[in-house]
Amino acid sequence: MRSVPSASIQWRFSCSRASSPLVIALPLLTFLGSMAALYGGGIVASLYADMSPDIFIARLRDAISLTHLKVGLIKAPFMALAIGVVACAEGLKVKGSAESLGRQTTASVVKSIFLVIVLDGVFAIFFASIGM
Repeated sequence: MRSVPSASIQWRFSCSRASSPLVIALPLLTFLGSMAALYGGGIVASLYADMSPDIFIARLRDAISLTHLKVGLIKAPFMALAIGVVACAEGLKVKGSAESLGRQTTASVVKSIFLVIVLDGVFAIFFASIGM
């Protein structure tokens, strides 16, 4: 005789399976996005301000430090986990219709955005308190 796993165990299993790739992928996307933004900034500075790449890189080094990238890469897995947990919780509430799917998707997006903003504030306070 086989027993059916409880809803709590099913939720934990599906949530961990869905959130794990996010926790890995979001820091990679953060890094790629940061590099693309810096490259794009260099192109714009070159085309519109006639700034040479050497001057752009020198000013970039004065304006930002490696700490900015570290902060972003530290925050990314926590944000990914929050998004994954909210998405799982809302996804498991979907009934059998497209309307239910649409409602839960909207709720998931709204709750995730709100939670990311709150987490960003918490991290800002934390990083300010440790001097990063």
